[in-house]
Amino acid sequence: MTQPPPSPPNQPPQQPGFGPPQQPQPPAPQPGHGYPQQPPQPAQPGYGYPAQPTTGPNPYAQQSGYGYPGYPGGPTAPTMPIPAKPKNNAALFIVIAAVVAIALIVGGGIWYAHSSGGDGKKDDTASSGGGTGGKDTGKDGADGKGTEKVPADTTSKVLFQVPLPTTKDTTVTAGSWLTDKVYAKSGVGRIVGYDPDSGARLWTVPLPGPVCYASGRVSADGRTAVVFQPRTPPKGSSAGCSQVAAIDLNAGKRLWTKSIKSGDVAVDFNNVTVAQQTVAVGGTSGGAAFDLSSGTVRWQPKPGDGCYDAGYGGGTKLVAVRRCGSGDTGQLHIQTLDPVSGKVISEYTMTSGIDYASVVSTDPLVVAADVNDSAGDGSGFSDVFSIDNRTGRLRTRISTPGSSYAVRCDGIYEVEKCKGVTVGNDRLYLATEEHDGSGDGTRTNEIVAFDLATGEQTGQRADAGNGYTITPLRMDGPNVIAYKNAPYDKGGQIVSIDGGSFKETKLLENPVTVAVKAIETSLSPDYAEVLYSQGHLYMSAVYARTASSSSAGKEYLVAAFGTGG
Repeated sequence: MTQPPPSPPNQPPQQPGFGPPQQPQPPAPQPGHGYPQQPPQPAQPGYGYPAQPTTGPNPYAQQSGYGYPGYPGGPTAPTMPIPAKPKNNAALFIVIAAVVAIALIVGGGIWYAHSSGGDGKKDDTASSGGGTGGKDTGKDGADGKGTEKVPADTTSKVLFQVPLPTTKDTTVTAGSWLTDKVYAKSGVGRIVGYDPDSGARLWTVPLPGPVCYASGRVSADGRTAVVFQPRTPPKGSSAGCSQVAAIDLNAGKRLWTKSIKSGDVAVDFNNVTVAQQTVAVGGTSGGAAFDLSSGTVRWQPKPGDGCYDAGYGGGTKLVAVRRCGSGDTGQLHIQTLDPVSGKVISEYTMTSGIDYASVVSTDPLVVAADVNDSAGDGSGFSDVFSIDNRTGRLRTRISTPGSSYAVRCDGIYEVEKCKGVTVGNDRLYLATEEHDGSGDGTRTNEIVAFDLATGEQTGQRADAGNGYTITPLRMDGPNVIAYKNAPYDKGGQIVSIDGGSFKETKLLENPVTVAVKAIETSLSPDYAEVLYSQGHLYMSAVYARTASSSSAGKEYLVAAFGTGG
């Protein structure tokens, strides 16, 4: 029987990657919380994904032994191909250094492998009633023209680096944002704004405790939100993630700080997002929302309704993942809400057996789930649901098996946290798992597309190339912005993939040096934050570690790269 998970401590997962903890222990039953006051009615038969999904040919079928090792064992560092006869000692040194850098990484990540599949079965029965990587344009699947220009010289140089702070305890440093004026990054008990080119410190917003969660959304006027602890706790403990704050990134100011109490106890939250001018936070005790400018409470957990808002997806629309009931009878409700009043605009009820869900996009509405734990790899990603925001009807369901796609979602706590996937042009763009390349000892993968109206593959495919692996970061109008992890003798790249032709255009390529290769390895988009805009690439860590757990080499909180113009 599935109960709400406990509030997570402010610590990194013991196992690398996303997915459920090995042994989640349910908390004491909570009274019903969250908006609306009246609980939704039980789902009628036929809601949710079809009981008998259609199967079809899988042109990217998983090859034996490849892919992300099954949870809970977690992945191991990949073996980088080393030529039998290096051209010179410098080349061999780069290879050895890169391999050593991988071995030194603490925490691990996800190493892409290959394949694909989807049945595209459509189901219109439903009840009725929001990627990281750059400036948030609001709508997830942005229409219109792309804004990213090809630099005159795509070769990058290091703009600046910020050393990784050492702490008494492993500490969350999640949160990085980019506006026209500033690059901002969470540190240990602070958020710092840097000049996007020079890295000069523009401002510092101190916090009384470590950041727990940070929204990747930025409003049109440069504001975002974080959840943090009210104080720095003793080593090995947490002070609770109860404080919510809005940050003006351009001005470098904390606009307000709020908390919600249940009796005399502050409520902990597990995620935060920004939708228009609303900050929304969710968790097992229910959801709350605040006005982005003033901090005025829009709604908060309400006892007695038997449901709670586990989390929210933001952007131009606000979507709640709401859980009602418990155990085998519990159900998830995907609700599009009015961001000001919290009124339910539309609702899709998922079938029992789907315990957690992630919001991949709010506009158009796309939700991912690990149905009946069928992904098999702890990725939280086995099926994708394309839902009509207006009516709450399911447009189509797409089968996305974990053995085929290198996508990972944390639907348990951070419902808006997915890597390896983006949405635009009414299409779903997924990274496939790694597979053998055409060269000896090489590995590679692709980005493929699905139509969100039909659930069918479009036939579009962007190949990473031998020795490269490719990860979609975000949309740029109709185009996909992606990061390409490079082989030992090449630099990592940012490319733009044309939404129509799927032609790849290189926007940035990093230099091939031992130091840069080590940075690219330790700050891979698999487990770090990667932002790109107008010839600027920012890679940043989401944890600071104790001095004793740090590697012998230099480690960075932020590494920034820029092209020649």
